[in-house]
Amino acid sequence: MDWYVKVLKQYFDFSGRARRKEYWMFGLISAVISIVLTLLDMGVGLYSDVYGAGVLSSIYSLAIMIPSIAVSVRRLHDTDHSGWWLLLIFIPLLGVLILLVVMCFNSKDDNEYGPNPKTVPNPDSPDNLAV
Repeated sequence: MDWYVKVLKQYFDFSGRARRKEYWMFGLISAVISIVLTLLDMGVGLYSDVYGAGVLSSIYSLAIMIPSIAVSVRRLHDTDHSGWWLLLIFIPLLGVLILLVVMCFNSKDDNEYGPNPKTVPNPDSPDNLAV
């Protein structure tokens, strides 16, 4: 959950780098929250079959759109790619597959986007928090 909060704290931060763990944990927790909100929408009667979405899940999706884009750009920076690569998502199927593969790449050494986040000790990192 700390990784999720870390991404939300960097709401409009498109510079720097994001580790694989940060990116994928944010995606996992966001997916779980979306599923729970959709089920809640269905249970309360706020889900629309016509639109295929509910009120609560739609509001949540809009709320995390900017942080999702920001963490994706930072993840691309970590793999030494420009954030403009995110536009590949507009190529049906192939673009999503390319991005999926690139997001799985390991962190590159220090590059123009900053030092490798795996080698730089960060006291605010969720990995360094006491359990």
